[in-house]
Amino acid sequence: MNIALAQIKPLKGDIPANIEKHLKFIEIASSLKATSVFFPELSLTGYEPELAKALATHPDDGRMDTFQQISNRKEITIGVGIPTKTENRIRISMIVFRPNQEKLTYSKQQLHEDEFPYFENGHEQVLIEIENQKIIPAICYESLQTAHAEKASKLGGEIYLASVAKSQNGIEKAFVHYPEVAQKYSMPVLMANCIGQCDNFISVGGSAVWTKEGKLAGQLDNKNEGVIVFNTETEEITKHRIQENSLYTL
Repeated sequence: MNIALAQIKPLKGDIPANIEKHLKFIEIASSLKATSVFFPELSLTGYEPELAKALATHPDDGRMDTFQQISNRKEITIGVGIPTKTENRIRISMIVFRPNQEKLTYSKQQLHEDEFPYFENGHEQVLIEIENQKIIPAICYESLQTAHAEKASKLGGEIYLASVAKSQNGIEKAFVHYPEVAQKYSMPVLMANCIGQCDNFISVGGSAVWTKEGKLAGQLDNKNEGVIVFNTETEEITKHRIQENSLYTL
């Protein structure tokens, strides 16, 4: 199975423009024979907690239909990030579009203390099954908490997918924690990070993949948008960097 991670620079609060950006990256992932592509935390709005209430929507928002259509047409699973509404609050969510199946919504279960004024916790872990392999999604802060990975393993998770918006400090912690998780639970760990201004920090990319032995299989840089594709059987990596409207194969 080929899993793609999209490292993008979201446009702050601009959902229509970010949808168009996502579609371009989905096309790239599909051209690289990926059967799934996952985006960073809150990728459709940018990581902007103070804007989340105004931008929050429902998984059935008609603007999301284009993702289901392209998922069906290209037979590719797509995971995008957006704040979603509950009865009283807002959640940090990943909506997963699957070919000719109902969409899934996973909401971050463990929030950082800075997020409490803006969001509420999700309460249910979702498993994404692709080609008979079970992917466990984790969203940023919770992916650095050992209990989340432990639960993922107990649920039968075979691949740990972290959708994040991380600063340099966060990335340094991730590059210590994720290989330990991979080795302890014998499952690859994949991290999709964004680049650029997020709320009150700069996200520094470095989207990466660790094998089930905890070995760094490959990563993107900290400046450019791009796609990294991981083959779960061969553990081979393909990297594409997007710079100045050009596409480079590395």
